[in-house]
Amino acid sequence: MSRQVIVIALAGLTLSFAARAVTEELPPAARWIPGDAVFVLEIVRPEALLDAALDGKVAAAIQALPAYKAAAASPGFQQFTGFLSYLESQLAVDWKTALRQVFGGGALLAAMPGDGAVLVVDSRDGKILGRLHEAFAGIARTQALKSGGPDPVASTEHRGITCWSIAPAEAHAILGNRLILANRRDVLEKVLDSRAEAAGERLDSLPAYKEAREAAGGAALAAAYVNLTLLKQHPPIREALARARNPLESLLLAGVTDAVLGSRWLSGGLYLEGDAPGGDTLALRITADGSARDPAGPAAIILSGKSSAGVLPNVTVPRFISGLTLYRDLHGFYAAKDKLFPERTSGLIFFENMMGIFFSGLDLTEEVFAETYPEIRVVVAEQAYDPALGIPRVQMPAFAVVFRLRRPAEFGEVAEEAWQKALGLVNFTRGQQAEPGLILDRVSRGDTKFSVAYFRSPKGTDKKDIPLRFNFRPALARVGEYLVMSSTDGLAADLIDALGREATLHAKAVPETDSLLEIDGAGLLSVLRANRENMVLQNMLEKGHERQQAEGEIGLFLDLLRWIERARFQLGSHGGRPRGSLEVQFRNPLDGTVDSRSIFLRRASPEAAGEAAHAR
Repeated sequence: MSRQVIVIALAGLTLSFAARAVTEELPPAARWIPGDAVFVLEIVRPEALLDAALDGKVAAAIQALPAYKAAAASPGFQQFTGFLSYLESQLAVDWKTALRQVFGGGALLAAMPGDGAVLVVDSRDGKILGRLHEAFAGIARTQALKSGGPDPVASTEHRGITCWSIAPAEAHAILGNRLILANRRDVLEKVLDSRAEAAGERLDSLPAYKEAREAAGGAALAAAYVNLTLLKQHPPIREALARARNPLESLLLAGVTDAVLGSRWLSGGLYLEGDAPGGDTLALRITADGSARDPAGPAAIILSGKSSAGVLPNVTVPRFISGLTLYRDLHGFYAAKDKLFPERTSGLIFFENMMGIFFSGLDLTEEVFAETYPEIRVVVAEQAYDPALGIPRVQMPAFAVVFRLRRPAEFGEVAEEAWQKALGLVNFTRGQQAEPGLILDRVSRGDTKFSVAYFRSPKGTDKKDIPLRFNFRPALARVGEYLVMSSTDGLAADLIDALGREATLHAKAVPETDSLLEIDGAGLLSVLRANRENMVLQNMLEKGHERQQAEGEIGLFLDLLRWIERARFQLGSHGGRPRGSLEVQFRNPLDGTVDSRSIFLRRASPEAAGEAAHAR
């Protein structure tokens, strides 16, 4: 009897769809979305996106992952493949073809006020939407019959449209080739009201939305729109923006807060670029309509109005992991601290007290920060440990900060004195705790002499498990007009070489950029692999996993990281508007092993690439 009920019900649904078929030519989905949408994500070029996602080489690489092979052997995966086979039989096409038919016309996802959400999908053929509805309705009814529950499939009429629901938090309607799926019935009805032009302002009539879509451009695979005017009215966002500015956040994220406060909309575009078929670089570019900096805000001081010329490129060294280069006017920023931060946070007061000790009471504004140019560069690189000394149980990457000085000869000695005082404080503190202290020395790299501090060699210790402190050999070097502060003398020596080469090549600035972060996939993967056991133990401790489960999670993470060649994040401005971009270049792990660190080194010079190859 139950089988007869299901057959009759499905037949009724099919007749209902046939009777309700909508023959009108459908307008853009944005015309049906109410104007108070807070966030909108549109799939603009679905075919290009699906081509990239369904590429055979990508599928082969995923199937080669150990995590995929383990999942394929699990009962849950077998249930999933069974469900997929059922859908294929109901839709009369394989799942890849079904994806192309269902999403072939594009899709739009909108977040509405009050936690409402709606997804509009334009298919190639409305018939497949009807079959998809029937398949899920059949599953819902079957599950309800098994559990003895009531029929979960219900329908109502709204403005002459049949609205369906097969779950408490779901409501949908099908109009021709278009599926409208909402998380609540009232949200669905609101969209249908907007379609009937009786609900007031619609999304595609908003000047802000039009400007944002134009800013994303037609080449975008997907485009996002954020209504900042409405978002800033959300209590948590409003409170966060109203709170006093944090000095460190203001320094690192110069202009970001100003851009949000002064903009009506934010636009994002997702692009696939590169020389490989279909592209191998996924790029996300974001812009807003406000000014890149508020004349009365921190950014106007930190960026000093000249950062449009661009930041210096990242310094490239052997075993490169990451580089961050910034344009920040430390002198102007610190001179305006009382105006920008009248409350004088405890962190700022502590900083002033410590700097007063290290710099012997010199005025931090005019006698310390005034000595630096706005160019600041941070470098992170994998360490090459001395086998005679040993390898720490936790292998930390080396890191360094490079400042450009206005008067390197005069201020260099001041910095050297401050550095030695800081090491003295470290030694005093460690001595109180009966811990070994640092020994100061002077070494040479070519014609450059620089200072280094190191711990005395461990005795009677496993060479593969020496203490954590041996990750550090602090060094201070002066190279021309640059001051290098490094966590190790090895990285300091590499930077001496790199800065020397850079001086002869006359490195060009990256235009319209005040912050540039680059990450090398191979370098990051190498240092994480070296610490795999520590990551597994941490996973077991924090999540309570058994070793096998922890190893599986960490292994999956490392396997996925193999796909990343490099990542590049930029912040700046263009035409007076704030602009940010994130570019991730991918590689197929099955194409062979490529050390992408050579990418960064080749940008420096052929000699640098050759030296890195020799070092490896």
